[in-house]
Amino acid sequence: MNTKYLTKASLIAGIYLVLILIQIPMGDLAFGPIQLRIAEGLTLLPLVETAAIPGLFVGCLVANLILAPYSPFGLIDIFGGSLVTLMAAYLTSKMPNKVMGALPPILLNGFIVSIWVSYFTRVPYWYTVLGISLGQIVSVSIFGSLILSVYDKAIKHIENR
Repeated sequence: MNTKYLTKASLIAGIYLVLILIQIPMGDLAFGPIQLRIAEGLTLLPLVETAAIPGLFVGCLVANLILAPYSPFGLIDIFGGSLVTLMAAYLTSKMPNKVMGALPPILLNGFIVSIWVSYFTRVPYWYTVLGISLGQIVSVSIFGSLILSVYDKAIKHIENR
């Protein structure tokens, strides 16, 4: 790994963390059976930037560690949620386009994270899948598209210097 790669991964981790931290006042929207995490828009970045894979994992892990006192899910969410993010980022990086790239974070978070969220909240699993998946769809489609657009413009600007 080179310095440029590590710098990009670190910046993406930091941005993920900041986007999660600004959502603390929203409480349940970051942790409940209906989740809308703005930071999840970053999960499309592996389509165009491989450094986003470790960046998203580290950002999610650090955010989950910091936010552990606010989350009712404990270690399973800290490590399980971070591993789901890592798997989704890797699979997204292998996808041919934005539509297909959106599927791993939506489906993995929707079906896997819902296991423990449903268990701890006592909200039925399929309602939790629906709530988390819909939040992911909004985050990935709206914020993710915006983030990819900004990233693309920034890269083009840097290359045209």
